[in-house]
Amino acid sequence: MENRVKKYDLEDRLVDFACKCLEVCDLLPPTRAGQNLEYQLSKSSTAAALNYGEAQAAESAADFIHKMKVVLKEIRESRVNLKIIYRKPVVVNEKTDYCLKEANELMAIFIKSIDTAKKNITHLKTK
Repeated sequence: MENRVKKYDLEDRLVDFACKCLEVCDLLPPTRAGQNLEYQLSKSSTAAALNYGEAQAAESAADFIHKMKVVLKEIRESRVNLKIIYRKPVVVNEKTDYCLKEANELMAIFIKSIDTAKKNITHLKTK
């Protein structure tokens, strides 16, 4: 039996994050606050995954960094939205906890990725 290592796929992780956030959206009450939070969270969480797809087809290193920053912005927006849902609390569910934790982890990944990409561009310019 061969030893298989699961490939780390950031796109799949972002898609999973969006799907989990949409599950949180489905739990939100039909109040004005709930509808607003649902609309914002559904947009920002799915936009993170969609923009990451665009970043993979970037036309230059600078374009890649810009698109990665857009992904980070959408993750940050999702995280703030989830914090509001958690702290109010609009809905109490383990899915909210999972999404909030995942947003924090994704932010850390994208902050590091953007930093690395910037360093790589600087390194290439100094050669």
